[in-house]
Amino acid sequence: MAGEFDMKTLGDLLIEGKTKKIHLSKSDPSTVIVLNKDRITAGDGARAHDLEGKAEIATKTNSLVFELLNAAGVPTTFIRQASNNIFIAKKVDMVPLEWITRRLATGSYLKRHPGVHECFRFTPPKQETCFKDDANHDPLWSDEQIICANLPNIGRDEIQIMKRLSLVVFEILEKVWAQLNCVLVDMKIEFGIDDKGNVLVSDVIDSDSWRLWPEGKKELMKDKQVYRNLTNVTSESLNQVKINFRWIADTLESLKKPTNSLVVIALGSSSDLPFAANIETQLKALDVKYVVRIVSAHKQTAEALNVVAEYEGVNKSIVFIAVAGKSNGLGPVIAGNTSFPVINCPPLDSTGRDVWSSINLPAGIACTTVTSASNAALAAAQILALNDVFIWGKLRMNQTKLYTTLNKEDKKTRVTNQNYL
Repeated sequence: MAGEFDMKTLGDLLIEGKTKKIHLSKSDPSTVIVLNKDRITAGDGARAHDLEGKAEIATKTNSLVFELLNAAGVPTTFIRQASNNIFIAKKVDMVPLEWITRRLATGSYLKRHPGVHECFRFTPPKQETCFKDDANHDPLWSDEQIICANLPNIGRDEIQIMKRLSLVVFEILEKVWAQLNCVLVDMKIEFGIDDKGNVLVSDVIDSDSWRLWPEGKKELMKDKQVYRNLTNVTSESLNQVKINFRWIADTLESLKKPTNSLVVIALGSSSDLPFAANIETQLKALDVKYVVRIVSAHKQTAEALNVVAEYEGVNKSIVFIAVAGKSNGLGPVIAGNTSFPVINCPPLDSTGRDVWSSINLPAGIACTTVTSASNAALAAAQILALNDVFIWGKLRMNQTKLYTTLNKEDKKTRVTNQNYL
């Protein structure tokens, strides 16, 4: 929660834009201090008005959005909200590009693509890039134009990483807003490059950054497009814009992290604990709640069924992972007596014969078998992610981290093996 900010830490002004000022920090040279203004603009600044209270609302919205992204593991510059109109961010070199992601065709896209129907749904989302140049109205740039511009630290690899991150940010926020009965139509974000060459989602993401339609209805829009569409700007119409912006911030704040997802790791005996520890490690990394129970389907069948009944009665989304060595009766017994998903994860012996007790099952026993402990945890998380946007975001970002890591490794190898050219 934001408190009072010590203005003595405010350093030199780095840059001042239409709606915010960015200062160096006297207390930490690796960070900057961002002050939002009570100012709203449109049309590259051609339309601009003071709007009392906007800075506080924009700061709140931006902080809530970046806290969601940080929780999912998205690399961002956002550190924390410092006061009602100030937040602290990592100091980076900004990339002079806007990355646009569209789910529905509307606005400028329709003007540039006559014949496309409004609300045409892009699957996958449509991505576009604009060069930040107010004088020329932020022209669209192709990948080739970006490469040929020789922007500092921006090449083919960084472009692909920014595209991937733009898509992930959109998808995470799209699912968040879907839970709140709103359609995220499109949005724009910016990136910065830190001193290690890492690409970070930067700048701000607030009601200036997207089109948002409650109930999927354009006429209910709550974003800055309302301000853009005004033919006559009055104090009353500006107040309605502010009411819309506050609704967005308050609605985001109402989002609660689900607490009804649970993985039950059932072990045949305590000797399975070391193997199960690998499952626990992966679940912790994905921020998935779990419990560990020791119960034998062979030696205490009634108790095993009681454990199943216990978790069926807690009104949560449950996935069972059954870990039992040798003849694995635990997973099939659980699967035969619950409607929840069951994943067998048997510790395999040197011959691999024991796995058949988890695979060769009679009709009506629909448990799946995953022999890797970490992959069993991943499979359980993917099932729970169907109804948990926070877990889904973690999973999506993990895939993106793998993509980014491989991209960087390939770049490093490619740069050191150019003799054939």
